[in-house]
Amino acid sequence: MTRPRPAAGGGRQLGVAPARLGRWLDGVATRHGAFTEVAVVDGGLAVTCADSTAVTLRAPFGWAPEVPLLASFTAAAQREHRAAVLLVRRGRWAVGVFDGDGLVVSKVDARQVQGRTAAGGWSQQRFARRRSNQTDAVVGAAVDTAARVLLPHVDGLAALFTGGDRGLVDDVLADPRLRPLAALRAGTFLDVGEPTKAVLLTTPGQFRAVDVRIVEPGDRA
Repeated sequence: MTRPRPAAGGGRQLGVAPARLGRWLDGVATRHGAFTEVAVVDGGLAVTCADSTAVTLRAPFGWAPEVPLLASFTAAAQREHRAAVLLVRRGRWAVGVFDGDGLVVSKVDARQVQGRTAAGGWSQQRFARRRSNQTDAVVGAAVDTAARVLLPHVDGLAALFTGGDRGLVDDVLADPRLRPLAALRAGTFLDVGEPTKAVLLTTPGQFRAVDVRIVEPGDRA
């Protein structure tokens, strides 16, 4: 489960692992009373408890509603999909393809980018140009890696999830070679640190999580 955070409009937002969704909902019912209403809303599932607590659930890869709603949503959330991940920060990048939470193929690489300097005048301008060139080289290398590792799997992908430095990710996906991947980019932006292999392996915990918003009676006061 991801750390709860304040939700726009009140309440809190969190991510629940698909395998834990049933137990998590049981806990909600224990604390807030039986579910009095279950309905489809804006592509998600809205659940109302006896004490008026409202829970909205959204499946990470979408959902086609079927009766019974709660069971069909849970089944859809637990279904495994093939997804790609692209993480880029200044000087380091990682890409991978996952089946569910299992890593199929990956590549992590790095290239030196100089830190900032306090020097002024022409020295600072030369440094800025050099740093910009190094950043461009990182973007180019990340494009090459994504094209080599991810593109061969693009036909079977349900989505591309991205994280790191949003501007650098945008620059990478702006390359014409990666248009098929850019078309699959999901709206969720992964909250990650440096793109290492260990960090890459944690990303399914975010992109496979069910997005939950819960508003309790006290949140409306």
